Amino acid sequence: MRRIGMLTSGGDCQALNATMRGVAKSLYNMFDDVEIIGFEDGYKGLIYADYHTMAPSDFSGILTQGGTILGTSRQPFKLMRTPDENGLDKVEAMKHTYRKLKLNCLVVLGGNGSQKTANLLSQEGLNVVSLPKTIDNDLWGTDITFGFQSAVEVAANAIDCIHTTAASHGRVFIVEVMGHKVGWLTLYAGLAGGADIILLPEIPYDINVVCDALTKRAKAGKRFSILAVAEGAISKEEAGMTKKELKEKKKNSVVYPSVAYEIGARIQEATGNEVRVTVPGHMQRGGEPCPYDRVLSTRLGAAAAQLIANEEYGYMVAVKNNEITKLPLAEVAGKLKTVDPQCSMIKEAKMVGISFGDE
Repeated sequence: MRRIGMLTSGGDCQALNATMRGVAKSLYNMFDDVEIIGFEDGYKGLIYADYHTMAPSDFSGILTQGGTILGTSRQPFKLMRTPDENGLDKVEAMKHTYRKLKLNCLVVLGGNGSQKTANLLSQEGLNVVSLPKTIDNDLWGTDITFGFQSAVEVAANAIDCIHTTAASHGRVFIVEVMGHKVGWLTLYAGLAGGADIILLPEIPYDINVVCDALTKRAKAGKRFSILAVAEGAISKEEAGMTKKELKEKKKNSVVYPSVAYEIGARIQEATGNEVRVTVPGHMQRGGEPCPYDRVLSTRLGAAAAQLIANEEYGYMVAVKNNEITKLPLAEVAGKLKTVDPQCSMIKEAKMVGISFGDE
């Protein structure tokens, strides 16, 4: 009997169920003697032995269902070696659960922090196969992650909807898109939604350049402007500060709900434009997966099952040039895939007149 553990970890996204389905259906088709154990709420379920045996019927009808049927939670990697409030060694607890259940492999669906924990467990001697989940598309080594395209559709739709009200009222609208450290989601949604200005964490902005771009549009007869702003967008001034200086600045400054509100206030003060802010927030994680993600998730899931069949462990399934491949977890863990300010996509966006607030 092959016993495979499965968990979904970190922030949710639209295609978690579709990916689990891809793994499960492939395993059930390859083997007559496979049993899948689902851990509740991510690594938390593995730590505290909260699990249940799944049936093939559990994976039926979930291709188009968002969220995760197993539940998820955030278990920060930096705290994995720190005992819980009762003194429990979390790493040893996970190893104990794995061995008690006599698992042949643990399948992990997760983003950056989850991949680091997957690599830790692999180094501790467990058989692990992981899958690249994040709406941020910031996992190193893979061209794309599942959940990203679905989130792009949600964020781009928010910008689409803002166009009509912005045009009607002649306002400047800021749409804040998820992405603390990396701007792939904002870049794609901004391009797809026709944003006039896109601000990313990787390209520190100058508020004067942003205001000049808005003034230029107004002089050209444009009634409105739309900014797509990553929640981790940072000014050139702040980018040049130490962590201590930045902390001191924020301590002595006006507190805004988020970066978009701060940028909006500064634009309104400098230009006199009426500014409104829209924050789609967790809507970007919700809803059903788009067709692209359903296909991608099925392919990734099937490839993970093949690794299990081949007894190839310690890998993350990835995408390279539209082909499914594998990468050692040790190479992936702890690395971010950021937007290169000199990449062709940025240059092409600038060619059509989009400002990134940098020049």
